[in-house]
Amino acid sequence: MANVNNLVNKILEEAKIKKEEILANAQEEKNGIVSNRILEAKILEKEIIEKAKIEAATKKERIISSSELKVRNEKLEAKQQIIQRTFDEAVESLSNLSREQFLEYVEGKILSLDIDGDESLILNSKGKELVTEKFIDDINSKLVSKGKKGNITIKDEARDFKGGFILEKNGIEINNTFEALVNAIKDELEYEVARVLFN
Repeated sequence: MANVNNLVNKILEEAKIKKEEILANAQEEKNGIVSNRILEAKILEKEIIEKAKIEAATKKERIISSSELKVRNEKLEAKQQIIQRTFDEAVESLSNLSREQFLEYVEGKILSLDIDGDESLILNSKGKELVTEKFIDDINSKLVSKGKKGNITIKDEARDFKGGFILEKNGIEINNTFEALVNAIKDELEYEVARVLFN
């Protein structure tokens, strides 16, 4: 749980740092686009004012509205990209945990799960280097003390994910990868991250 709180705090801190830069860039882009469109609208208005003042005003308004809509859509897309990048960076940060932090995460999650205790542990290549048989034996002993089977084994295969692990039994997988962890809290935190970044 501490890892999740740390992750949330880290995401919010990074979001605050990026806030001013994003807003300044978006405002500058908006001002440039709107200014260009207004200039185009004024030129167009002068060319046709003799024929139809009403038509010129309508076209001008349409161009400005279109420009503002375009700017709004571009700002929204940029915000979504920044939010996604923030969550991607959170996954990267988790993937760079120290050996001790990673093993603590694996042990804590396995012992907290409602499992039988005879599942297969699936890791990525980095995880396979960090998790030893002795570590698994220690977890199995703790599972037995909790009344579970205590027969967790490491699968030979190495999966392609950033970090964390998967427990598998009879084709059913419990996904505890860092990608899954961040995705699980993403919907809950997306509004808060956006609020910190853009308000």
